[in-house]
Amino acid sequence: MLTGIRPLFAYLFESDGPMHQSLLSVRDFSVVYDVDPPVEAVKNVTLELQRGEILGLAGESGCGKTTLAYGIQRLLRAPAVITGGSVTFHDASGVDVDINSLDAESLRRFRWDKISMVFQGAMNALNPVMTIGAQLDDVFQVHRSDLSRRERRAACEELLELVAVGRDRIRSYPHELSGGMRQRVMIAMALALRPQLMVMDEPTTALDVLVQREILRQISQLRHEFGFSVIFITHDLPMLLEISDRIAVMRHGEIVELASARELWEHPQHEYTKTLLASFPRLTGTKGVLVR
Repeated sequence: MLTGIRPLFAYLFESDGPMHQSLLSVRDFSVVYDVDPPVEAVKNVTLELQRGEILGLAGESGCGKTTLAYGIQRLLRAPAVITGGSVTFHDASGVDVDINSLDAESLRRFRWDKISMVFQGAMNALNPVMTIGAQLDDVFQVHRSDLSRRERRAACEELLELVAVGRDRIRSYPHELSGGMRQRVMIAMALALRPQLMVMDEPTTALDVLVQREILRQISQLRHEFGFSVIFITHDLPMLLEISDRIAVMRHGEIVELASARELWEHPQHEYTKTLLASFPRLTGTKGVLVR
């Protein structure tokens, strides 16, 4: 039995034949909030996520970023309704998974194992009356029931070390950790089952600039080491320009531009993208007016 996180990740991408270069294919995906009147939150979104890349998802609050992220994992609750489109996960084993067609039990096994998520406001999502170790251990008890107690403990300690929290924090309670450390624990939890895709919804919100920098550096290092893909959601376009391979810009539920980070910075095509870029202050230059 493999017990270490790195050995577990090591065989993640082993397969009998060549793997699909794409990890996730989203086609004409739409979500409507069934209220009066109905709200089209996501409109015919099509995108392709490549294996091992960081795809940034940018846009102002309310543009549909989080709804899209929840929708592709079928995490939406009423009154949100998926009204069209398909989401296909190209597993490392060579099997294509139609996420929309999974039944409840298959979906439960699929989530966190293949796709994990760091939720918005995640550093406040830990149970305040359980130790960090107990909360990490719970993930393995539910999804890796074949592991012994000793193996689960070793995996939890290695996860904490992996995200620079330290093994000695396994007995700590959330209130004993700083905001940045709690955020790292949530990232460790998302990594626990060695997913091929991690969706991160505003993972650095409410953290100071220096801690944000540390978290972003760590995400990049882990991605390079283990090869998983990331969908990184934020309204902070300059941050995405720094860490992303490609960036999708959303507005009113639609992706209005999708390009590499360099292309988006040097040659933005859509007027909204240009407006977003112009809205962030520069160290030099004249003041501009944000046009809505």
